[in-house]
Amino acid sequence: MYRFAPSPTGDMHIGNLRVAIFNYIASLQDKSGFVLRIEDTDKERNIEGKDEQIMEILKKFGIKWDTLYYQSKNLKFHQEFAARLLIDKKAFLCFCDDETLEAKREEAAKNGKAYRYDGSCENLSDDEVLNNPRPAALRLKAPKTTQKFIDKIKGEIVFEPENIDSFVLLRADKTPTYNFACAIDDMLEGVTMIIRGEDHVSNTPKQNLIREALGYTQEISYAHLPIILNMEGKKMSKRDNSSSVSYLLQKGYMPEAIANYLILIGNKTPCEIFTLEQAASWFDISNISRSPAKFSEEKLAQINREHIKLASDDRLVELGFSSPDLARFYTQESSQIPEIIAKIEAINAPKIIPQQWQKEADEIRKVILNMQIPHSFEELKIVIADETNLKGKALFMPLRLLLTGAEHGPELKDLYPLIKSDIKEIVAK
Repeated sequence: MYRFAPSPTGDMHIGNLRVAIFNYIASLQDKSGFVLRIEDTDKERNIEGKDEQIMEILKKFGIKWDTLYYQSKNLKFHQEFAARLLIDKKAFLCFCDDETLEAKREEAAKNGKAYRYDGSCENLSDDEVLNNPRPAALRLKAPKTTQKFIDKIKGEIVFEPENIDSFVLLRADKTPTYNFACAIDDMLEGVTMIIRGEDHVSNTPKQNLIREALGYTQEISYAHLPIILNMEGKKMSKRDNSSSVSYLLQKGYMPEAIANYLILIGNKTPCEIFTLEQAASWFDISNISRSPAKFSEEKLAQINREHIKLASDDRLVELGFSSPDLARFYTQESSQIPEIIAKIEAINAPKIIPQQWQKEADEIRKVILNMQIPHSFEELKIVIADETNLKGKALFMPLRLLLTGAEHGPELKDLYPLIKSDIKEIVAK
């Protein structure tokens, strides 16, 4: 069982989408199932409607989930398992307030050390616990042994006991921390493989310790994806527009192309252009590079062109193209959907002819409207030249303006077969 567990706190980042795609592909391969879990327990940061936006984006990319969970619905289970750990003395109540803990963090920073909880509440007597009026958090007792796990991308990862303190499971308000909620949910949902970003590497031993303390024996495998860098070699941030999935879709990149590119970067693939379904036949998470992947919008544009060419007529119409053939034709000039649509619309729109070409354009229009449209562009050109005595730029510039509404563009002889049947309507506008 695989899962994708986004938080509804902002726009989906391409790194998040890449995680969703990889988990979904892997679930298609072994048919174990795919869970979408909306991690909505951080009420202060949740943005209304972002959960629906996440689901809408996943649907656009053809990602289908078998089960949908909202993490907040599992709160009673988080608290029940927390109580079990307390009863079994695998966890303890901590009465340290925020000011005390912050002072200790500052002291550690002043001494150039990483802060670790010092266990000051772990050995309180029963009386000290029962008679303490302050609110308490629940902490898991720190491990005494080395924690190891095999990462499908990074290999063996080791955490020594001194690197993991007695971390918080439930806050004083009885809400779960990220690691506790995540560990419990993965256990309840039967997740067997987790593919996620490498920023979660340090969370993995904590989540494993939580499930181990609860006696959970089902093994969970992990793969942590390296970060995605921009072309300057820096981690992509919100300042990089292309880091936003919504931005890329609005700019005119097909979901098929974005998915193709996110699977391609930092990966060994048998071919460059493919669909999600095709990738499922050969995808192997162990082929992902350990090094960060670089995101190039220029490369994405190239891949987008190829997907426009390969798309069915129905798919291109669905994307807003009035003429699938013209859409494919204009990929030689543009790679983004709005740009290509604009070029097609210009063909069928009323033409604005510059004054310097107005007389010639009128002559050419009159000839075309009164002729029997020939089979080839060469024949068309010959007839117009004979009838108007125009040649060179005086012939081709006004003719191009009449046919395309633009002064520059692809070869008219290549465009002609695609517009021949409508050419009288085109020049009449």
